[in-house]
This record gives sequence, C-alpha cells and structure tokens, in this order.
Amino acid sequence: MSAQPDMTVVGEAADGAEALRLLRDTVADVVVMDIRMPVMDGVAATRQLTADGNSARVLALTTFDTDQDAFAALQAGAGGFLLKNAPPGELLAAIRAIAGGDAVVAPRVTRRLLDRFAGQLVPVVPTAHKDAERLGQLTERELEVLLLVAEGWSNAEIGERLHVAETTVKTHVGRILAKLELRDRLQAAVLAYKTGLVAPDS
Repeated sequence: MSAQPDMTVVGEAADGAEALRLLRDTVADVVVMDIRMPVMDGVAATRQLTADGNSARVLALTTFDTDQDAFAALQAGAGGFLLKNAPPGELLAAIRAIAGGDAVVAPRVTRRLLDRFAGQLVPVVPTAHKDAERLGQLTERELEVLLLVAEGWSNAEIGERLHVAETTVKTHVGRILAKLELRDRLQAAVLAYKTGLVAPDS
C-alpha cells in the first residue's frame, strides 16, 4: 500500500486492542480490520472505535464470505467488508472507496444481509422509537430515497425509478446521512429496518 501515491501506512497492529491503542495517538482515514483476531476481534474493535467517535472508516477483512461475519462488522460500524484473498487491485479500490465515503458492499448483498438478519433488528413503530425525531427531519423525497436504499437499490437504479439524475440521488443520500448522523448507506438501511420504516419481507 505504501507504494501507492495516494496511500500511506501509518501503523500496524496484531490485534483489536492494540489497534485501538494505536488509533488513540495516530490519525488514520481508513482502518483495514481483520475480523478474526486474538485478544479483541475486529468486530469488537470496530464497535469500540465507532463508540469512541473516531473518524476513521473501517474496511473489515474476512476469511469466509459469511452473512453473519459481514453483518456483524457492518452493524458494528464498518463501511464494508472484503475477503482476505481479494486481488491487490480490489483491496486498493475498496480502501479508496471507503475513504471516499462509499460502502464496499453490493446493493443486493445489503438486502440479502438485512433479510437474513431482519429478526435481530426488532422493528418497532417509528412514532414510538427514539429515532422518530431524526426521521422526521427528512423530506418526503428523502424518505422515499431512504426506503429504496434500504431495499437494496443502487443510486443509478434509484435515479431510474424516480426519474432523476444519479448525482441528484447521491445528493439526497448525502443529506439523509448528515441529518440522521450516520456514516454510510448501510447504516441508513439498518436504521430503516430497526425503526420499522421498512418491513423485513417488503
């Protein structure tokens, strides 16, 4: 990675606990986090990093492409996940995407993960949920876009469906994330399910 003109490796850690200690004194844009590590695994480390309010975005690495590992990492706050045996070019592209605020998970995989673990999200009526006020900040169009994001549609597909430019959709998504104080569209999709805005079988 250090050979890339737009990347600099600022530190390495052997486990999650060491990574957290390092990140207290080291500024990083992206953390490439192994899910399976001794002492503290990558999911727990990612969850703590998010709770600490660290601005670094996490790309989780997994040995097996399992829904459980992927969902756990994403729910903990990771911006995406990738297999360890991914080609170097794919890993570099994923790091750049994560750094740019995108999620490294195909939209259809997002929906598959949400469908698979919908029961764990415990949907409730939005008006009785603590996040209701946050959702109330969204315009009618933003709510519409949020619903489609939660259903696994890409920006291009949402644009076609709503008859607007893809850049317009990207703007809406950005405003949704800002208003809801979320990192990425994956967290927005999870929130839509958790609040009952989207039903698991919709």
